[in-house]
Amino acid sequence: MILANRNIWIALALVSAALLESSWSVISVQNAKPRSRPEWLHDVPIVLVSNHDSMPIFRRRVGGNNTWQEEDYEREHTEEAIRKLKELGVTVVITHFYKGFGLEAEREHQQKALVLAALVKKYGMKLGVYVGSTIAYETFLAEQPEAESWFAPDYLGQPVFYDNQTFRKRVYFMHPGYREYMRRVLQLAENEFHADLIHFDNTSMQAEPAIFQHPLAIEDFRSFLKAKYTPAELEKRFGFSDVQFVLPPKYDRPLGAIDDPLFQQWADFRCVQLTRYYAEMEDLLRSANPQVAVESNPHSGISGRNTIWEQGVDYPRLLAHMDAVWTEEGDPAGVTAEGILVSRIRSFKMATTLHNTLFAASGGPSGNTLQLAESLAFNRQCIGDLGGVLAGYDTPEDQRRYVQFFHRNFEQYRGVENIADVAVLHSFASMGFNNDRPAVSTILLEQALIQSRIPFDIIFDDNLNDLSKYRVLALADQECLDDPQMNLIRRFVANGGAVVATEYTSLFTNWRERRRDFGLKDLFHVGAPAWEEARARDQFPATGPVLNEIGRGRVAYIPEIKPAIEKPMGARMTSQYWKLPVNWREVVETVRWAARGDFSLQVNAPLTVIAEPMVQRQTKKLLVHLVNYNVAANPEVSNLDVKFQLPAGASVAKVTLLSPDRANVVTLPHNSMGGVLAFTVPRLATYDLTVIQLK
Repeated sequence: MILANRNIWIALALVSAALLESSWSVISVQNAKPRSRPEWLHDVPIVLVSNHDSMPIFRRRVGGNNTWQEEDYEREHTEEAIRKLKELGVTVVITHFYKGFGLEAEREHQQKALVLAALVKKYGMKLGVYVGSTIAYETFLAEQPEAESWFAPDYLGQPVFYDNQTFRKRVYFMHPGYREYMRRVLQLAENEFHADLIHFDNTSMQAEPAIFQHPLAIEDFRSFLKAKYTPAELEKRFGFSDVQFVLPPKYDRPLGAIDDPLFQQWADFRCVQLTRYYAEMEDLLRSANPQVAVESNPHSGISGRNTIWEQGVDYPRLLAHMDAVWTEEGDPAGVTAEGILVSRIRSFKMATTLHNTLFAASGGPSGNTLQLAESLAFNRQCIGDLGGVLAGYDTPEDQRRYVQFFHRNFEQYRGVENIADVAVLHSFASMGFNNDRPAVSTILLEQALIQSRIPFDIIFDDNLNDLSKYRVLALADQECLDDPQMNLIRRFVANGGAVVATEYTSLFTNWRERRRDFGLKDLFHVGAPAWEEARARDQFPATGPVLNEIGRGRVAYIPEIKPAIEKPMGARMTSQYWKLPVNWREVVETVRWAARGDFSLQVNAPLTVIAEPMVQRQTKKLLVHLVNYNVAANPEVSNLDVKFQLPAGASVAKVTLLSPDRANVVTLPHNSMGGVLAFTVPRLATYDLTVIQLK
């Protein structure tokens, strides 16, 4: 077998290593910055449907189908089905294209997809095509026998498959042969289908730990270490400088803190490799068609999973090569029986910071108007995915009403920026190298901000270079900060900004090495726990916040954000633990003190009504989105008093209330005093949009 041919492996490893040596420096500085997006993304209200998995070859092989599945498949490709999508308001159709059975094995289905593509174009909709990341080896090897060498070897004694679909093998995606094959796939997508969007599926699975036991991945990892560090730095990092025998770790137990330097570098390497792959695919696609949108599916969004460690997904680097990103993070929007507000707000905010649109399942049989409302309030020009290509037949009337509302009022959703008083930092080392306290404290601080309706952004390491938009920087147990990061934080405070920090923030370096004291002790005016205490779990002084005036700035240190529901060590910080922390009021009041008083937006409402303020500078509009997350139990909230800080010197011409939950447009009485606009929203069902026209 090719897999057993050591000489071939060595040759391929040398080629791959050479490629790596020439490109590490480029990737290391490619973080998400504003760049030109395809023009159509600015002009189209994005309403999605898709039929990724309906191909008979896949359905027959995976099994468990209904008897009418292939009848529906045929109906998906009819003009009637596409016309109904147009009538529904769909603007983007992502059709089946490449599932991984092989271009020859899928040729018949691709010809069928071409017919569908022509109909999509005929009705003026944008065409997306599905590109899978696994290989259905039973048919693929008949076409490409050399692909045997692409597959990830057994991991911990188990084959590396796609979940329980054992016919779908997973590959080391940086294998030169696989990359060349995928280039052929993408060239076909542009040359024959003329796709407007490429949907890369299962991104989160491509850089999981098992994949990187591939022999080429091991050689690439060693090359990465040699390129990243000098021999002296390697010795300081690992205790030795010769990495020719280093192996990626094999580990299958839950992890809390990730202290092993090899584990840390391996996580970073997997993130870098995934970014390199999509940078290459993006370059190919942009050269073929500068107007093609590139989109991928890392599944998790920001939902309490450590995507860096589990998936090799570092959003700032990966999304620098994307226009849109998918989330399938699980629990739908709403309020649980335990009183936990569950939302995708963090994922929407992450995507916005990184100049992407978020794609999420919002409508159809598994969706509801609350999920559509969430997309309207927090996304960018996208109401979400309404289901399959037969959505024109079965989308419920209440969801149709939301889609129609989106189209009628699209001008209120384009060219907007969210207003944020607070920036919450997700530092790479803090969030990637510890699955416990940083994840718990950051998620819970964000939950307090969400439910208190304090406007905030989620930011990443590079965003520390410009914090001028914000009044407060929140560092919720951001334990790992290096000297340049801390100096940027000090500069922010010196310029009049405020910091709210908690727990072990700045106690560790980015290698997660413990400092003698807080790196930011000069700001906190608090001493760190003793060394032995810091090695134990959650040893914090039983005192309240420490508040400091530092020159023109303010700094607050909160010893602990106290979970209402304890997360087991090493477990994911997913939504069952998102109950407001025990001391959430103390956290909110500390942030308020740091902000020197009232926030840009204040809404008097229950904790399950969430607000998002935005500005549309070109039209001189301010906008307030209101979402009732507890609509199932409380279908109407009355008399919500709103106060909105106006830009300096601004005056208000009109305040208008729009909603898909009512037929009429309402002009609201309002008054302004001392630069603050005040008005009352008389009734909120699921979603309202207030449009404030400035003079």
